[in-house]
Amino acid sequence: MSSPQAAPRSAAPTARRLFAPGLLFALPFLVLFALFLLWPLAQGLWMSLTDTSLSAHAPGFVGLDNFTEALRDADMWRSLGNTAWFTVLSTVPLVLVALGLALLVHTGLPGQWVWRLAFFAPYLLPVGVVSLLWIWLYQPDLGLANHLLDTLGLGQLAWLGDESVAMWAVVLTTLWWTAGFNFLLCLAALQSVPDQLYEAAALDGAGAWRRLWSVTLPQLSRITVVITVLQVLASLKVFDQVYLLTKGGPNGSTRPVVEYVYDVGFTGYRLGYASAISYIFFALVLIASAAQYAALRRREK
Repeated sequence: MSSPQAAPRSAAPTARRLFAPGLLFALPFLVLFALFLLWPLAQGLWMSLTDTSLSAHAPGFVGLDNFTEALRDADMWRSLGNTAWFTVLSTVPLVLVALGLALLVHTGLPGQWVWRLAFFAPYLLPVGVVSLLWIWLYQPDLGLANHLLDTLGLGQLAWLGDESVAMWAVVLTTLWWTAGFNFLLCLAALQSVPDQLYEAAALDGAGAWRRLWSVTLPQLSRITVVITVLQVLASLKVFDQVYLLTKGGPNGSTRPVVEYVYDVGFTGYRLGYASAISYIFFALVLIASAAQYAALRRREK
């Protein structure tokens, strides 16, 4: 009679035989991963410890001086605050609006392909086209946004020139542009909800609203969490639309930290200092991601 320990011992030589072919198949990915991710990370970390500049002088080692200066930099903290504020303002509507659009389409409106195309099409546009379109809409005198305000009897706004309004304008543009991706994820999750759940709820006398609250939304809880996590990470990395719409203005009120890194490194020529700021931001994103992961684990338990 064979021993219970025989199977694990026989599996070990098999695993060793499969290791070399597996490593060979993974080698192209590992080479590209090291070349385009690990090496730039190591190079950027070394650069953050030097006074590397776009000027002609040779870089010198400065240790943690760049990090010390960054932690005392009021402009960096303000840009981090702008990034956090944009993340808060954009994440909530991008999740809720996408969910609402998906529910609207899933109810069985006629011509569903038209609605799906209309909701998802803006996401396919390049950021330059989106920004130019919304700059026209935000024009103080000729733009459609102020025309609508005039029609409603409200005062005009300097959408991109007022510190109290500019961030909201960027959020509105981002909502119109990127909600289609979250909408598609929500719609796919809705279509995977078993019909038997709705049939059982209907037999129990549940109306449309009760089925929504008791069946649909609980079934969408996982995808909603995933969308929220992805949206937070995407909003933290905002740069393109802010740079094209406002260039961080007025008076730095919309400048995110990624744009500040760009300004310091390529306008101020201080690549070493810009690298230090980027690694501080990278550490903060890691902390936020770890906190989200821990919250999800506790929620699943």
